[in-house]
Amino acid sequence: MIGEWEGISTSFQNDSIVSQVTAHEKIIYNLDKHIITIDLQSETLQLHTVIYYDNKIDKYYYNVFYEGGAGKYLAEFIDEKLIVSPNENKRFIFQLTPEGNFQEYGEKLENGEWIKYFEDIFKRYSEE
Repeated sequence: MIGEWEGISTSFQNDSIVSQVTAHEKIIYNLDKHIITIDLQSETLQLHTVIYYDNKIDKYYYNVFYEGGAGKYLAEFIDEKLIVSPNENKRFIFQLTPEGNFQEYGEKLENGEWIKYFEDIFKRYSEE
């Protein structure tokens, strides 16, 4: 995941594309590789995220900051994916694709089914 990425952020509603915007993401290690920071920039969203591992409870934390506030959520690595769960009905998934791209997507639980409501696909711009 470490590096600079460029791509398209897509929002969905009822299986239809609502919007698509260009996005840039920079992911770096910090504090001697004890944390990862992610900076996302697009015309519709700016985020600063800090991910760290708490070895006392054997969990990752995903701390996100945005114009309107902040959030702190538990996260875990499962099958080479970072899965962030703000609540039991919403999750964000981060992974590398088989093609070497970086993918993020969000899902909402509706009627017992996970429905994708956004997806970002990034190609590597440069490595850190």
